[in-house]
Amino acid sequence: MSYSLGIDFGTTNTVLSLADERGPARLVRFPAPEGELFAFRSCLSFHAPADHPSERVIAAGPWAIEAYVEDPAETRFIQSFKSFAAQASFTETQILNRRYRFEDLLSTFLLKVRDYAGAELGGLPERVIVGRPVRFVGASPSEELALSRYETAFHRMGVKEVLYAYEPVGAAFFFARDLDHDATVLVGDFGGGTSDFSIIRFERHAGEMRAIPMGRAGVGVAGDAFDYRIIDNLVSPELGKGSSYTSLGKVLPVPNRYYAAFARWDQLALMRASRDMREIRKLERDAVEPEKIARLVETLDENYGYRLYRAVSKLKEALSSQAAAEFRFEAGSIAIVREVERTRFEGWIAPELAQIETAVDAALADANLTPDGVDRVFLTGGSSLVPAVRAIFHRRFEPSRIETGAELESIATGLALMARERDLARWTTRSG
Repeated sequence: MSYSLGIDFGTTNTVLSLADERGPARLVRFPAPEGELFAFRSCLSFHAPADHPSERVIAAGPWAIEAYVEDPAETRFIQSFKSFAAQASFTETQILNRRYRFEDLLSTFLLKVRDYAGAELGGLPERVIVGRPVRFVGASPSEELALSRYETAFHRMGVKEVLYAYEPVGAAFFFARDLDHDATVLVGDFGGGTSDFSIIRFERHAGEMRAIPMGRAGVGVAGDAFDYRIIDNLVSPELGKGSSYTSLGKVLPVPNRYYAAFARWDQLALMRASRDMREIRKLERDAVEPEKIARLVETLDENYGYRLYRAVSKLKEALSSQAAAEFRFEAGSIAIVREVERTRFEGWIAPELAQIETAVDAALADANLTPDGVDRVFLTGGSSLVPAVRAIFHRRFEPSRIETGAELESIATGLALMARERDLARWTTRSG
């Protein structure tokens, strides 16, 4: 191969990297509306023009966000759809009277990525290495189903051969570029949907760095799960969670399932066109506090999902460096403004932190190592910046052994560099 392509299809962002047989890898950049970028948002927008309702205008990444901002009420905005990959319960969704399976959403997204990259990407190589989580999102995720869906979508993109590698392993190859000595490295990759861990031994032989896989573990919670807790505790109560409605003379609690879906980005994107929407509208008429349900209806009808996402992201980012920060979600007639202490946020995400901590210990056990057996720790991904996440590692490893950085580029770059390995079968798998 003259060059290889690494693709990190993430829940929040997608990054592509190119590497030839020698030299550094190069990130694929996109001439986006607000300036050149390499982290391409993993989102889609669908719009039917009023003067041509049978047409479909589809955009992805920053172009999808731009389309949504221009006309939020009439634009279907889909984000975090990677979360559906391994869920057998997700068969299809209706978007502007057309059916889309997961592989349809992903292939639509990938084709747009290819088009937007243009000459920057060039002709696709015959082989690409695609990152995959150690454990997919979902209560009972089907790895086989997810990879078969990936396979269909990436072939539609024009790729002949698709290989899959664990995302934290890709990050480990990125980190190993700067190693000048033998080391056992634990990599923690914190994305939007999953938190994944791999332990790899890097050794130099005859001037060449060799890599030996030792252990891995993962859990299907990460940044989006933290977002869920913020929405569930700050926003949903103002939109009717915990309130009541009347039916046949009885006072009943508003079903919590609406808010369980509302607080998840992948589900929120589909609620507007779901069966639940009819029930929610009826609830507004029967609610004890109808003004709260009216806010929920307005948020869904007016497609405020992306504005809510921005508000949640700003709070989470602020709490990574401040002991307290303001949450502000303002859209239409809705105004929710609250001061949030970091300790309160950490209390909300305590269940997810416990799962992540268990997965770290599982990776060590899989490698038959104690923390003292790890020479270096590399943390990457946006949620690695959350102080409570970092504390998990500081309780186990000396601070001098922990490094962070390259939150968005490490996986794709490492995947591209991985293609140089002589025994590629040791690091990658094929679908099926």
